[in-house]
Amino acid sequence: MNGLLKRAVESNEVLEMIYLSDKGEISQRRIQVIKVYEESFTAYCFARKQQRTFKLTNVLSIGPARKVRRGA
Repeated sequence: MNGLLKRAVESNEVLEMIYLSDKGEISQRRIQVIKVYEESFTAYCFARKQQRTFKLTNVLSIGPARKVRRGA
């Protein structure tokens, strides 16, 4: 996972993540990683429209954001 996060920082790639909060709430977020630390990382969260810090141990799933295609 660290490799994916570090590559996302270098390429400014948007990722899609499923995250478990400390309160036990599961959320799906689109993020842009800013900096990776040993046990956490900071990212811009498009759902909250602000920079957030996420714990690596609380990430349930993470990968490249899917392209949304609309219309016929």
